[in-house]
Amino acid sequence: MTQFSRVRAASCALGQPATRSAAKLRFQAAGRVASVPTPEFVDTLRARIGHDPLWLSTAAGVVLDSDNRLLLGRRGDTGGWALPGGIIDPAEEPADAAVREIFEETGVLAVPERLIAVTVSPPITYSNGDHVQYLELTFRCRPVGGQARVNDSESLEVGWHPLGTLPALSRRTLSLLADATSGKAEASFAFSGIDHLVEE
Repeated sequence: MTQFSRVRAASCALGQPATRSAAKLRFQAAGRVASVPTPEFVDTLRARIGHDPLWLSTAAGVVLDSDNRLLLGRRGDTGGWALPGGIIDPAEEPADAAVREIFEETGVLAVPERLIAVTVSPPITYSNGDHVQYLELTFRCRPVGGQARVNDSESLEVGWHPLGTLPALSRRTLSLLADATSGKAEASFAFSGIDHLVEE
């Protein structure tokens, strides 16, 4: 049993969110939701490289329940609805990161069923001047426990949404949802073509 599994089991028994460390997510207290800080390894890198472009990997989940409802969180930074997910920690398996992020953000325990997409985000510049681009791994997942709720400070709302009455979603999220519900076994990805990559 991994450290996260042990903490998750103990925390679930207490009805509290599971984390790998108190610094990663502080438990809810007195009706207030605590913040989720930037991962420590990113802060360490930023201390060395400043605002220069940083390449990071993320994992997210398209979580669909038995009633064909989609789990979404409304982001605190943009106000838009999005799939749960986040940065993969060093040496962390991407599927483990997806499960961790889903739980940390939504309170739902999910099991990854398959990798549905490998994508690259456009370059992003945050308001503090940090430049970043993400390699994104997205999994189709099914819920196995927990209860959908705002579980950290990243989300304003969390909930299950019937596929026929989804809130406004980004084109990228709709594309990932299409991949998750397509029935295809293989993951989608972009390929620029041999002619673009190899000079003879």
